[in-house]
Amino acid sequence: MPSIHVFNSILVTNPICFYKTFKTNKTHHHVSSSSYALNSKNNITEIPIKESHDFYEKPTTQLSLKPLVDEIKGLPFKEKHQIITVQKLNGDLGTIFEFNELLLALVIAEEPYLALKLFDEMSSYGLEPDSWTFSVIIRCYCENNDFDEAESVLRYMLDNGFVPNFSAVNILMNSLCKKGKLQRAFGVLDLMGGIGFKPTVQIYNCLLKGLCYVGRVEEAFDMLMRMKKDSIVGVDMYSYTAVMGGFCKVGRSDEAMELLNEALEMSLSPNVVTFNTLFNGFCVEGRPLEGIKILKMMKERDCQPDYISYSTLLHGLLKWRKTKTALRICNEMLEIGLNVDKKMMNSLLRGLCRRFCRGRKEDLFRDAYQLFEKMKNDGNVFESSTYDLVIQTLCIGKKIDEASVSLQTMIRMGFSPQIITLNGVIQALCVEGKANEALFVLVLLNEGGIVPSRGSYNLLIDGLNKHGNFIGACNVYGAAVKRGLIPSKKPQQ
Repeated sequence: MPSIHVFNSILVTNPICFYKTFKTNKTHHHVSSSSYALNSKNNITEIPIKESHDFYEKPTTQLSLKPLVDEIKGLPFKEKHQIITVQKLNGDLGTIFEFNELLLALVIAEEPYLALKLFDEMSSYGLEPDSWTFSVIIRCYCENNDFDEAESVLRYMLDNGFVPNFSAVNILMNSLCKKGKLQRAFGVLDLMGGIGFKPTVQIYNCLLKGLCYVGRVEEAFDMLMRMKKDSIVGVDMYSYTAVMGGFCKVGRSDEAMELLNEALEMSLSPNVVTFNTLFNGFCVEGRPLEGIKILKMMKERDCQPDYISYSTLLHGLLKWRKTKTALRICNEMLEIGLNVDKKMMNSLLRGLCRRFCRGRKEDLFRDAYQLFEKMKNDGNVFESSTYDLVIQTLCIGKKIDEASVSLQTMIRMGFSPQIITLNGVIQALCVEGKANEALFVLVLLNEGGIVPSRGSYNLLIDGLNKHGNFIGACNVYGAAVKRGLIPSKKPQQ
């Protein structure tokens, strides 16, 4: 039995030799129709079709294969190769239909090596491949990103009168387009056109996505307009969504919005992917408030926003400093049971704190404080920069005890507070007559290996002097001198 590498080599270099290795029984095939392809001299050559299946027939479904696929996925790695032996011993590989089912199940279960191994051993079962067999192998190579091999199998099929089913062609086209291999995708389309294959809207949608992927948006738009005029092919919402995504990708979200309105006029129903495309486009362009209008439109059309909808919009609002609107969207997410990413929660809290520290508006402090408390209660992890801004906000908002506790928590977590944060807490505690607590903060800093500034020592010495703690002031002064810092404030009795 040749190895799988030998099989691949034979298939690519001389597919006819490969086909002859199978037992030939012409009575198994009949010519049901004829198709045409261009030969090297551009003359029309008739090729007899060996299969009666048309492009759209599908002998089996993934749903019917689910138990077998689940069984394969559930096997330990070392035992998966035994599935073929077990199926053979059970007599489950006696017909080409059973063989193809196992072959497809292996591909769906993401076992391409086993699928190709089974295909390599096909002649030992006394079976010959049919169009469905080869179509599954094309899918196998596509999912393994082996496009050269997939195209070789397709060419072999066409050269020998086999008709690939629609699923195989669609998967090959889609795989090539996703990788930006547009020239090869159009080449496959030309090949199939040689046997009378008529591209469907699904095939054209693959090409639309591929063109947009490589930035050829104008070509995609022109193709969409031609599809729209073609009464046979037509367009669907996926067609519009693909081109809308292309426009959004190059900063032309307004044109994408025009396409959405056009689709609505044609009574097409946009889905959540369509709207998410617009969210992303407007947010990338720095216009996240347009996303609020999109969100309203979704709800009016009974299209439920998903996590991607909300998180994309929230990220855009935070990036472009639309903090109050971001808070509203965050609360809406939490109300409907969606989790908000911890990084975005931290970003939102920092945004609220910054706005309060600049404007000192009471409602901003309330919003920041409530969010901080909620995050604490929910066990959220705070980033170092978030702690800094929260502590500064608490000091300005006269919640000194909480600022002190948060600073101590921050230090115990191994974070180094900014000097402005540290001095803010020391000064606030001293003003409140809590110089001893400020002294405790200094002790924590020393234990954490954090060096205060000269200003920090000055604030603490001044606070201790005002409250008659001469010994404490002396200790702080001595600690500063020991670190090579000479405070301008001196202990006073």
